[in-house]
Amino acid sequence: MNPLSKRRIALGSLFFFVGLCFASWASRIPDIQAKFHLSEGQLGTLLLFLPLGSMIGLPLAGWSVHHYGSRRVILLGGIVYSLTLPLIGLSSGLYTLVPVLILYGMLGNIMNISLNTQALDLEDQMGKNILASFHGLWSMAGFAGAGVGAGLIFLGLSPAAHFAIIMCVALLIILFAQKHVVKEQSTSEGSGLVIRKPDELLLRVGLIAFLGMMSEGCMFDWSGVYFKKVVQVEPSLVAVGYVAFMGAMAGGRFVTDKLAHRFGKVAIIRVSGILIFLGLILSVLFPTFDFATLGFLLVGLGIASIVPLSYSIAGRSKLYSPSVALALVSTISFFGFLLGPPLIGFIADLFDLKVSFALIAVNGLGIALLSTIRKQVFFPKDFQPESN
Repeated sequence: MNPLSKRRIALGSLFFFVGLCFASWASRIPDIQAKFHLSEGQLGTLLLFLPLGSMIGLPLAGWSVHHYGSRRVILLGGIVYSLTLPLIGLSSGLYTLVPVLILYGMLGNIMNISLNTQALDLEDQMGKNILASFHGLWSMAGFAGAGVGAGLIFLGLSPAAHFAIIMCVALLIILFAQKHVVKEQSTSEGSGLVIRKPDELLLRVGLIAFLGMMSEGCMFDWSGVYFKKVVQVEPSLVAVGYVAFMGAMAGGRFVTDKLAHRFGKVAIIRVSGILIFLGLILSVLFPTFDFATLGFLLVGLGIASIVPLSYSIAGRSKLYSPSVALALVSTISFFGFLLGPPLIGFIADLFDLKVSFALIAVNGLGIALLSTIRKQVFFPKDFQPESN
């Protein structure tokens, strides 16, 4: 096996490890709520500290990767990220849990930027699209983490014990991967400062990622509610929509790279926007079990490519280093992830959930429109279909 293939396997295992850690935390949120006797509103407030930490981590991630290289940040950040997970389960009060969640969110985003920077460098060296497959591994880890969490809950293990097991697995993955994670080749002389106005390319890509992440956040938080209150399925089928969405998103990411290589990144983003629109409109116009499930599957396929391809385009900015460009686009898109779920609730209170989902469907049209308006500064020749 050649060094690039070994590096790809190692990097893929690190994407999987980050997804596994995040899914493990998410699977025990109900236990955290019960442990601290939190109401729904109090839990919602507590969960805001994780994205707060993520926002804090964005400029730090861009700066640290730019100055120290993604290898150092991945290995050091991965170890600390692993060790932080059990601290969530060991927290004895909110006064200790809140700062740990902020730290966990911050480290998660540092890992996000550093891993994607390393992946973009490997993509350049291999000469083909591979970034989406790494995001697919992250999505697969979500399923694995949820399954392991359910099994350990059934066995009666506490969150602290659960997280300690995941920590050990994570450290073993880092130990295995570390010798194959190398210092990336510098491809940009861009500034290491993150707090700057994005250029036109990054702004356009950031808006596309913003709309995609808003749609993704809505599906994560509201798909089950939609199936329960609008589709009105039996309790045992409430999770079907979420599983259809997640399964399609994970599977879609494993074919995105090949499709982007054949048809071009812009064309795939455009089709993805149309799929998001059609899937949500289908589930709104025909809120039956079959049509809603099909609609959520189409949305998952559409969302699958948005973030990986947006990152791939942004990482080749001529004005910024890859880590800084990723941090800028990630900052813009992250606001969409935060804004989407509460916006759904606000509109649902004024009208109903079908109106909310119909309005989110417009995001898909926005993505298609932004990627259709051709302008050299936004989508240079490099992002058209690649020759075989």
